[in-house]
Amino acid sequence: MDVIVATVGSAFGLRGEVMLNLRTDSPDERIFPGARLRTDSSNLNNLTVDNVRVHKGRLAVKFVEIADRTEAEAIRGTNLLIDTREVEPEDDAWYRTDLIGLQAVDTHDRALGEVTGLTVGEAQDLLHVEYEGREVLVPFVYEIVPEVDIEGGFIVLDPPGGMFDGEVD
Repeated sequence: MDVIVATVGSAFGLRGEVMLNLRTDSPDERIFPGARLRTDSSNLNNLTVDNVRVHKGRLAVKFVEIADRTEAEAIRGTNLLIDTREVEPEDDAWYRTDLIGLQAVDTHDRALGEVTGLTVGEAQDLLHVEYEGREVLVPFVYEIVPEVDIEGGFIVLDPPGGMFDGEVD
């Protein structure tokens, strides 16, 4: 299964560098000089990382195939992909496709709804849970989501009072 490790952002400088919007917790293992990354572009199958540096907390990357700023601007928005079968899985890491469809229950095994999505954030991710016809955004942190059981098809939530209607701590 393909997953996005980064999305190409704005061009940086005149020699074809781009800023990356990361979608991985392990950029050093995925984006390094010599790494070949597949793209979702119909015009460009692969990109080879030539150089990586950090600029103001973000990765600035030069690809072998991109010669100048014009070419760098043309690939903005391109997703960089890896095949999950080719990488070692991380402990306590799940893909969006693993989470969507899981049943959400509270710590007393009461049904709360179904996980319908995941928003990846810079500080924390948010689970989307369909609850009584509305969407509840749940911070995906251990204190609120103490258990994820992909094989069992459920996720345990320990939400603060008021997150779900009728729930009182």
